[in-house]
Amino acid sequence: MYKRILDFKSAGNESCFLWGPRQTGKSTLLKQLFPGSKYYDLLLAGEYQRLLRNPGILREEYLALDKTSRKKSQPIIIDEVQKIPFLLDEIQWLMVNEDVRFILCGSSARKLKRGHGNLLGGRALRYELCPLTYKEIPNFSLQKALNSGLLPRHYNSNSPKRLIASYIGDYLKEEILAEALTRNISSFSRFIEIAGQCNGEILNYQNIARECGVSAPTVKEYFQILVDTLIGKIVPAFTKKFKRRLIQAPKFYFFDVGVTAELTRRGIVEPGSELFGRAFEHFIFHEISAHSCYSGMFYPITYWRTSSGFEVDFILDNEVAIEVKSITSANSRHLKGLRALKEEYSTKYSILVSCDPTPRQTEDGIQILPWETFLNRLWSGKIIKHLK
Repeated sequence: MYKRILDFKSAGNESCFLWGPRQTGKSTLLKQLFPGSKYYDLLLAGEYQRLLRNPGILREEYLALDKTSRKKSQPIIIDEVQKIPFLLDEIQWLMVNEDVRFILCGSSARKLKRGHGNLLGGRALRYELCPLTYKEIPNFSLQKALNSGLLPRHYNSNSPKRLIASYIGDYLKEEILAEALTRNISSFSRFIEIAGQCNGEILNYQNIARECGVSAPTVKEYFQILVDTLIGKIVPAFTKKFKRRLIQAPKFYFFDVGVTAELTRRGIVEPGSELFGRAFEHFIFHEISAHSCYSGMFYPITYWRTSSGFEVDFILDNEVAIEVKSITSANSRHLKGLRALKEEYSTKYSILVSCDPTPRQTEDGIQILPWETFLNRLWSGKIIKHLK
């Protein structure tokens, strides 16, 4: 069992939503942190049917408790809360009238928003659980992470390929399809595979639409479905005023390296290969994205690219420029994008994350950091230091 970074200490006595893709470990974490809590699991058919028929049962069961039991500090946990949107009206009543604390867990808030579900009017804090991170895994293996992904069950498996294939078939191509609001199931299924090929790339909705056989606005909505269900993240372009002409289309990354590997059928990722470089960049993005979330800073992550081809992979909070290369001996050729950005915009740090064995710094202040050094500094607060 992994010790997760997310611990809800910052929530105090507030109620919370906990969102995250399936199998990130939400239920395991909540049972570990709150072993004495009353737990409603809406994935259980009996529990689901009972509360679906009469959501008021939740309130009645709480009011039936004696006063001592009502004052327990442990929150009431409801897993997969999005499956019964009307249950949130009862939850709000108990929060307001009985001062009950809840942790409401689910894989997507999209169904609630789409159905005008009660999101508790800002009374509940929002948390997100990501796949495992470097900091959470003892004896971390980069090779294993890039090939197996970072969902706990997949990372732990000696044969993750079948598990990942089942995950994509059972989850992405069934539950996410149900969110698509389209009868064109074959197009959406094809879109998911093409989206895997677009991972880490600048999005061209027109080109993707032609491959899927749908319109560009439909493709844009498909990507929004992946974002809303936490299956992927959009990285916008960094668009401060520059002399150079900039690319302004966004990039897209799936939430897990292993899922992307299966979607693209890319086989075993070996060090030194082009596939390793793409997976390595994706992994660094995952770590940065998780840090932004878990640190509570929620700093923006953008990228920068000129029409002439200069590029910086990530810019954090408008002040830290990061280029990711899987090379083992970085030289000035690998620093062209960072230097082009420095000519037009002043960042606090310019960093090349690589597989170099030791940290270095160039005369013009660019840090060349081994990936482990970079991640240790990131998670210890030495890269992004301030709270907004």
